[in-house]
Amino acid sequence: MGRDVSTVYVANLPWRTTEDDLVELFAEFGAVVDVRVIQDPATGRSRGYGFVELETTESMERALASLNGREFNGRRLLVSPARPKRQEY
Repeated sequence: MGRDVSTVYVANLPWRTTEDDLVELFAEFGAVVDVRVIQDPATGRSRGYGFVELETTESMERALASLNGREFNGRRLLVSPARPKRQEY
């Protein structure tokens, strides 16, 4: 049986938020497997959202309960379970 990895969608990020900032923010809830801050390909600027993969569903649930609506560097975060990536055919 493989690892139980749960992905969280994080929106309303301050423009200067780095992937290291998100690792630090989410690490208190469990092991962080992967972090991606989504950037505009033309400008390289953050689009204000990203994804954090946590090792367990329990870690994800704790992060959702604690971080959704919490202020982070002057902005109120929107944190929710990520929707599955759409398959393109």
